[in-house]
Amino acid sequence: MIDAHIHLEQYEDNERSSLLAGLPQQGIESLIAVSMNLASSRRTREIAARYPGLVKPAYGFHPEQTLPEAEELTALLDWITAHAGDMAAIGEIGLPYYSRAEAAARGEAWDMGPYIELLDRLLGLAAQVGKPVVLHAVYEDAWTVCDLLERHNITQAHFHWFKGPEATVQRMISCGYYISFTPDILYEQEIQDLARRYPPELVMAETDGPWPFEGPFTGRATHPAMVHDVAAAWGTLHGYSIPEAKAILTANTRCFYGI
Repeated sequence: MIDAHIHLEQYEDNERSSLLAGLPQQGIESLIAVSMNLASSRRTREIAARYPGLVKPAYGFHPEQTLPEAEELTALLDWITAHAGDMAAIGEIGLPYYSRAEAAARGEAWDMGPYIELLDRLLGLAAQVGKPVVLHAVYEDAWTVCDLLERHNITQAHFHWFKGPEATVQRMISCGYYISFTPDILYEQEIQDLARRYPPELVMAETDGPWPFEGPFTGRATHPAMVHDVAAAWGTLHGYSIPEAKAILTANTRCFYGI
């Protein structure tokens, strides 16, 4: 299978080396390794160069962090443009739902304008270089992101670990946008409900590692092989056998990323 979304550069060096060395024996053929910012993108590229074919890099700026200064953003955009030929996608990019919610809980104001402007520039670059986008956009933010995708005529959009209302789900389906499920599909009712109604041909499996999970994964380090558990749980919801579910999710990922 393919882990469609993992922060590979955030693992400790020894853990990452051990993890990557064992993937063929654990039924993992490749990983889509996303990035957080310019420094992260550089590290991801270095890892991908050491593991050609196994690690497919994506470069971007994660929205759940302080906005970049103008010079930093220019450097990131220039760097992505220079290395567009070896990347699978631009990502992770999106809007800061969780940071905004935390600020609201503290009674603090939050200006979304600069984050929307940043995403708009990154999507413009994706359209320019003709690459898919990997999106961090959940709940009400996803509708705004759909508007921006349509503005840039981007159809290759992957909403990772998506959650959102029915109207947004239907809009995303109608546009042919992909989503991916993490190991929490084994124990989160909200995710299981979404998995039942999203078309099987638009779904992938991911871990978002090293992010930790609960339920049967409590206390375990997040590993790409957990996508096998995701496939089994997703297949049960749709009546597929485990081999059928793995084959569908893997084929979808290959199709979306062209790998």
